[in-house]
Amino acid sequence: MSAAVRIALALLFVASPAWASGGGEEGGGEGLMWPIVNFLLLVGVLFFLTRKPIQAYFADRRKAISDDLEKSAEMQRQAEERHAKWQRRLVEIERELEEIRRLGRERADAEREQILADARESATRIERTARAAVDQELRRAREKLRDEASELAIELAAGLLGERVNDADRDRLVDEFIARVEQQGPATRREN
Repeated sequence: MSAAVRIALALLFVASPAWASGGGEEGGGEGLMWPIVNFLLLVGVLFFLTRKPIQAYFADRRKAISDDLEKSAEMQRQAEERHAKWQRRLVEIERELEEIRRLGRERADAEREQILADARESATRIERTARAAVDQELRRAREKLRDEASELAIELAAGLLGERVNDADRDRLVDEFIARVEQQGPATRREN
């Protein structure tokens, strides 16, 4: 607005209460006109004076809301990126856990197989040792049985000979033994 319009409006504003009060004419419609004009002038002046601050306030408010929306959008984007990152990490952790479980099962299976192989080997070794011990004990028992049987046979033979052989038989057996020794004597001396 130009300066002349502003001055005219200011004059009308200042003069309007005087016009509204004076004149003394009591007409029907004119008395209501001046308060309306005053009100419109008041609204016009208020609008004129507060227009720029109100526009600045709303512009600032619009900018603040826009900035807040941009910040919110940025924060949401960052949160979604973090969420996606953690989701990927969670999937990776699940894969790692599955790999650890698989390796654990493989190791447990390998250890079980090794323990079973060691147990079979130990059982085989124990069985061989037991068989060898049993065989050795059988040999010892047989030898002991042979020795006892020999001793018993000698005792029985000695008993029988003692009962059946008399002094004359003894003298004849001694003479035969001496004769045999004499015959073998020169032959063994020549060999030596």
